[in-house]
Amino acid sequence: MKKKTMANEEVKLFGRWASPFSHRIQTALKLKGIPYEYIEEDLTNKSPQLLKYNPIHKKIPVLVHNGKPIVESLIILKYIDETWELFPLLPNDPWEKANALFWAIFIDEKLFRARKMALWGDEKESKEAMEETFECLRWLENELKVKKSKFFGGECIGFVDIVANGIGFWVGVQEEVTNKRMLVQERFPLLWDWAQDFVSCDAVKECLPPREKLLALYQARV
Repeated sequence: MKKKTMANEEVKLFGRWASPFSHRIQTALKLKGIPYEYIEEDLTNKSPQLLKYNPIHKKIPVLVHNGKPIVESLIILKYIDETWELFPLLPNDPWEKANALFWAIFIDEKLFRARKMALWGDEKESKEAMEETFECLRWLENELKVKKSKFFGGECIGFVDIVANGIGFWVGVQEEVTNKRMLVQERFPLLWDWAQDFVSCDAVKECLPPREKLLALYQARV
């Protein structure tokens, strides 16, 4: 049964300022109005707490609720939505919920993997991955067309929108660094408009990293 946040509840988030996966959790907590303590992790020198709470993968984000850790961003988002009733992220209808979870997994396992290779792979890998990335973006463009709504979640940000945050903000910075354009307005007008609306949401903006700082991080990587 979903509940409202109680005063004695302890919510901690171990994250990384530049991580879109950390940003997902911060956005969900903000949208639901859940107070939490944020702990910034240095991934080159991981804290004993992080290793304690996530000993298998040893990575962020990790949500700790009343001393109990939850790991992996999609699982954390689902946990947050099932635990706190305010601002539901997933639909109640079983089919619509299953569909939202499908697109969330599609984004993580297909789109983001292809995008990563397109941006940072060698010339041959990058070319092939770019075509796969465009195909994935076409599917998402079509989903918005079918929904006929501002967001994947309808008129309000939902589960899939939060998962797609890398398209909304990070991809623009990465494109500037690598000079490889993916989210082209002329090719994906609905997805382009979605990205502008997404980053304009107050709860999203409050958690976004400084663009210039993120740009410098990727420039150093290149």
